[in-house]
Amino acid sequence: MSRRKPLVPEARNGLDQLKARVQQVSDPNQAKFEAASELHIPLEPGYNGNLTSHDAGRIGGKLGGSMVKEMIRSAQEQLAAKQQKQ
Repeated sequence: MSRRKPLVPEARNGLDQLKARVQQVSDPNQAKFEAASELHIPLEPGYNGNLTSHDAGRIGGKLGGSMVKEMIRSAQEQLAAKQQKQ
């Protein structure tokens, strides 16, 4: 589990679900492993002290970037639907 905490603690479940959706995995805990696999980074469950900070950042960046893209796409769809109703 990440040491970082969401600004709104109640949002943790939703963020985990979004992570899983953008990585197209059913288990949110697998999202980071899927991202690492795509980047050819040897992330393992448990201790990963052998990873460089650069590689760890690449994993987080891929997940975060994908999440932002998905949130923007979703917001654009909602806005378009709202404009069609008017």
